[in-house]
Amino acid sequence: MKSFTLIFLFAFLSSCTNPDEHSYTYYYWRTHLSLNTAEKAALKSATIPYLYTRFFDIEKVNGKFQPVAAITKDESFQTDKEIVPVVFIKNDVFYDITLEEINFLAKNVNSLLKKKQSEFGFKVSDEIQIDCDWTAGTNKEYFAFLEKLKEFSGKNITCTLRLHQVKDRTLSGVPPVDKVYLMCYSTSSPLENSTRNSILDLPTLKNYLAYVHRYPLDIDVALPIYSWGIVTNHLGKHKLINALSTEDLQNPNFKKLSEDQVEVLKDGFYFGNYLNKGFTIKVEEIDDDQLTETKKYLTQKLGNYHIVYYHLDRKFVSKHHL
Repeated sequence: MKSFTLIFLFAFLSSCTNPDEHSYTYYYWRTHLSLNTAEKAALKSATIPYLYTRFFDIEKVNGKFQPVAAITKDESFQTDKEIVPVVFIKNDVFYDITLEEINFLAKNVNSLLKKKQSEFGFKVSDEIQIDCDWTAGTNKEYFAFLEKLKEFSGKNITCTLRLHQVKDRTLSGVPPVDKVYLMCYSTSSPLENSTRNSILDLPTLKNYLAYVHRYPLDIDVALPIYSWGIVTNHLGKHKLINALSTEDLQNPNFKKLSEDQVEVLKDGFYFGNYLNKGFTIKVEEIDDDQLTETKKYLTQKLGNYHIVYYHLDRKFVSKHHL
């Protein structure tokens, strides 16, 4: 009887475990590596011993592969986390690319990563993550690059997975990696005229991920904590201003149209941009309730998973209780 009671108690406690509690860490996506007090505290509280850090982008310039916006570092960037390097590669890099060029690219990406890791004295992870919005037209070349990078580096290669690559898996293909990181944001374009939150709209997300549980690879999840402002001019054209919040809209030169939207009343420079009278600014941001509902849905689909929040910045981590 005592044994039965213990089993029942264990089952009851297990059923009460919060399904929204997942181990987590952050992406670091700024070009200059530095950490202020709030960011250091947030990173210290993260329950995964890694920081996913963008090292550089790869673009094709005049037909040649070029690393762009490589990271620099100052003394404030000190952490006990292992650094997982992330490289963003534009999809058009893989158009009309030869096998010889794929080998060249993989070899040089690996060399530059090793150089940066050695230069900065990072605690090195055994993982390299590649971020690329590959398509049906580039998947063979991109997948060959991933295989070559694994061969040259001897590391575990992972990659990001966008929503359309899940929904259109037959066309997009499945990358030759052990794990993917599902990007649960950018559910629509912020430059469309829409009432939906383009960063994260749960009904849209559910539409893309209806069959995500059938995806044949291990999945961890990237969730958004960032925000931005969408500026609309007199012609209905839009542009983005990163990292705006509703608090930033408190300005006597703005007329409040709603809780998250204002109209500019006076020409001038705002947030580093020159805006004319009559322009509107709409802020899109994510609150903890949205994250909770999203995590509940993903738990139903995926079970247990780790989270990488995008991204580590004082302005974002101070607004969320992760």
